[in-house]
Amino acid sequence: MHQGLKVVPLPLSTVTRTQPANAALKDGRVAPENFALEFEEVDPLIRAFRRMVRELEYDVCELAFTTYLCAKEHGTAFTALPVFLVRQFHHGAILVNRDAGISDPKDLEGRRVGVNRGYTVTTGVWARGILADEHGLDLDKVTWVLSGDEHVAEYRPPENVVSLRDGEDLAELLVAGELAGVIGLELDHPHVVPLIPHAEEAGYVALRERGHYPINHLLVVRDELIAANPGLVPEVFAAFERAKDMYVGGDDLLPVHRRVMEITGCDPLPYGVEPNLRVIDELVGHALTQGILARKPDLETLFASA
Repeated sequence: MHQGLKVVPLPLSTVTRTQPANAALKDGRVAPENFALEFEEVDPLIRAFRRMVRELEYDVCELAFTTYLCAKEHGTAFTALPVFLVRQFHHGAILVNRDAGISDPKDLEGRRVGVNRGYTVTTGVWARGILADEHGLDLDKVTWVLSGDEHVAEYRPPENVVSLRDGEDLAELLVAGELAGVIGLELDHPHVVPLIPHAEEAGYVALRERGHYPINHLLVVRDELIAANPGLVPEVFAAFERAKDMYVGGDDLLPVHRRVMEITGCDPLPYGVEPNLRVIDELVGHALTQGILARKPDLETLFASA
């Protein structure tokens, strides 16, 4: 190579919502050496999810984990990096009408329960998993009522999943008692309460007792780019990890991350496959049980090697 010749980093169109763990990437304090992450802002972020799943519109994109699992099974040409950008507990995601006679999750059997947006939305998958694993709810005995469609157009949900009729609204149906509950909806109404009491603490108890620490979002890269650029995966992974480490090592941790660190004694946002195997297996298991995946995916095909 000619001395003094400067290598121009390969530009990568990138979408990821600004959050503490990637702030150093978004403001330029951290950057890959041979690749330029050219960030685009998409609001709401779910629009980017759909564009990525259906059109592969970006080179690098934040994506909901269950959307990724579903899209990968249907042949979408991208692969995840084990960069887990968003994690949160979902015990508080299930709301019920306190006048509907629901005092226990098992009371939802035989009833209609709304789901904000699609059946494969990751919050809904985790919430249904909690209802089944911790409270014994038979998910097949509930009619799940969706307010939207799926990002993965090829996906077909189980028979006990239906859509709202035109003009219907989840919040209105819940308040009117026509739905027994709703997952993934924020609603301030005197008749609407969380199904699981002390939900925040219930999440931490699940973490302490069984390592339950849900992953919501990860990072995906177009397969074509991975194949053409062998150094892309390790460089991009390392850049995201450096940015995250700067946040975790600082003094301004979000309360949930501080509490997770207190309980586990570990990094509250671990990247990589190995430290997250238990949670990955848990989510894949829910996706299989809930009819989102038809077969268990090979872990080696789910994540690009960093």
